Amino acid sequence: MKELNLTSTIQSFGMEELTNEERLLVEAAITATNSSYAPYSHFHVGAAVLLANGEIIPGCNQENAVLPAGICAERSAIFSAGAQYPEQPILMLAIAARDTKGELTKQPVSPCGICRQVIVEVETRFNQPVRILLYGQESVYVIDGIRKLVPLTFSEF
Repeated sequence: MKELNLTSTIQSFGMEELTNEERLLVEAAITATNSSYAPYSHFHVGAAVLLANGEIIPGCNQENAVLPAGICAERSAIFSAGAQYPEQPILMLAIAARDTKGELTKQPVSPCGICRQVIVEVETRFNQPVRILLYGQESVYVIDGIRKLVPLTFSEF
């Protein structure tokens, strides 16, 4: 038997330690939580992507009584960016959430499995990692590429 040891490095920053560009993206994700439609979970998630051309595209979760019909904030932003700017690589993705009381979460929230695989596809398509910023009131996790969260992926990149 052979054992594999998979490790991930995630940096934790305060908002004041982020670059201006990163802070603007996180703020766009926070703002996007206000557009979320979450009448079932009451968990409002916002996301924003920064494209290579400097455009920031927001997204938010949209729930539906028929569960598979909804969409997560991350995919909402990524697919919107792809529809509007199909040739522009995504450089960064920020995610923020409000809990069932409407408060911004204290700890960062991370993408679900489906969203993680969609980010893998983006990285594969443009042959470069996406910097991921996960916002929480207490800290912002910064991850240089989805493979830090999903070391074994469906891709060749």
